[in-house]
Amino acid sequence: MKNFIKPNVFLSKCLGFDSCRYNGQMITDPFVEMLKPYINIINVCPEMAIGLGVPRDPIRVVAESNELKLYQPKTEKEFTKEMIDFSEAYINNLKNIDGFILKSSSPSCGYKNVKIYHGTAKGAACVKGAGFFGGKVIEVFPYMAIEDEGRLHNYRIRDNFLTKIFMSADFRIVKDSNSLGELIKFQSRNKLLLMANSQKYMKILGKIVSNSKDDAIEVILEEYEKNLKLAFEKIPRYTNNINVLLHAMGYFSKFITKKETELILDCFEKYKTGKLTLNAPMLLVKSYVVRFDISYLLDQTYFCPYPEELVFLEDSAKSVI
Repeated sequence: MKNFIKPNVFLSKCLGFDSCRYNGQMITDPFVEMLKPYINIINVCPEMAIGLGVPRDPIRVVAESNELKLYQPKTEKEFTKEMIDFSEAYINNLKNIDGFILKSSSPSCGYKNVKIYHGTAKGAACVKGAGFFGGKVIEVFPYMAIEDEGRLHNYRIRDNFLTKIFMSADFRIVKDSNSLGELIKFQSRNKLLLMANSQKYMKILGKIVSNSKDDAIEVILEEYEKNLKLAFEKIPRYTNNINVLLHAMGYFSKFITKKETELILDCFEKYKTGKLTLNAPMLLVKSYVVRFDISYLLDQTYFCPYPEELVFLEDSAKSVI
């Protein structure tokens, strides 16, 4: 059983930690509850942090004269400066962070799909954008694993998020080691995972590790980290995963029967058409890797990028990617 480094994850405080929503409620999300024991938790409620009580009159983001404001319709008060000052100070002070789970649609924590009203008048039309705190998170941590609890109900988004936060935590250990040898090992055990996400960046990262310029280790690690984040910017397509699984299958295909090969390929096809999640063909291929004791593949994080206890196959079936 692989030992995973606990990622440092920020979560909005109302997501199962405190009854701090505007209406005095707390959101209990089954996935967040499942995740808690496997991460180091950092949380805050930005609205409470700027002095708003519980319960409180709702606030909203409004656009006036090409500026965004944080406005409380009932009291006609504005909290823009307070929220900007807090968000900048708090977020810029976060260190060694591996990911964020933010409250969906929140005028403070939301990072997308937040209603932005055209003015303070009642019934004003709105567009969608980011809240003040969530928007600052995106600005300071581009390409970081950032999601809201609503989007994490989608299996593919959840799988990608978990892969990214545990990858980030693992890489933090490599950075702390300040060792080219440890970086080479990291690149080796993540080769298939990188291949599934981006062959382009897999090659770029390989060149960085080869260190043909004979750069200092600090320069290498900085360049590697930047490109590693870019490699995981997008959720991998099913074709990428099938290519990786076919690549892995090449290590044992000559040892199995025609019927076994047909079974594996049929599983790939069902994954391709959405009848199975990636978990099914991956476990099937992994069973042969274990059977034939292929050490190189057994070491690949692709087959277990995060704790198996977090494999949660329930899906909202909503297209929220």
